[in-house]
Amino acid sequence: MARPVEFDYDVVLENAMEQFWREGFEASSVQKLLDATGINRGTLYNSFGDKDTFFKLCVDRYNNQLGETLAATLGNKDLKADQALQAFFDSTLGLPARQRVLGCLLVNSVCESINWDATIQKLVRDSINTLRKGLLARTRELEKSRALAKGLKAEQAADQLLNLYVALKVAARNG
Repeated sequence: MARPVEFDYDVVLENAMEQFWREGFEASSVQKLLDATGINRGTLYNSFGDKDTFFKLCVDRYNNQLGETLAATLGNKDLKADQALQAFFDSTLGLPARQRVLGCLLVNSVCESINWDATIQKLVRDSINTLRKGLLARTRELEKSRALAKGLKAEQAADQLLNLYVALKVAARNG
């Protein structure tokens, strides 16, 4: 008879996500992941798979959290475009200090630029593109209402805002 699971799946994923977020994929050895999560090696491999699979699960978790932020800010149809953009950046800057200094798991992962398998590359790239699409939807509203600076297109504004987001996250990470 198999032993019952003796750990909280969500807590383990949250702790692993924070480990990857704090030190990056490469620096997060299996032992560091075990230490961060409190599970043993057998449980890690039986419940979460290898390190790559564990990282994918953590990125999925992070994406779900980011998705909630995007829905509450950029996706909030009760807010005008400029208010939604302001709410998004306020939520980014208003994170608890513990999270703020970690930067963004996705941005950190791109900056780490390791040779991941295609699945991880696509997952991270798609996640950043989801953020860009949210920004673009709102900058298109601003363009339509002629609220963008003269000559500035919605795509350019969205790219500039995405670059600002990345810069804020990198700056936060580097103090």
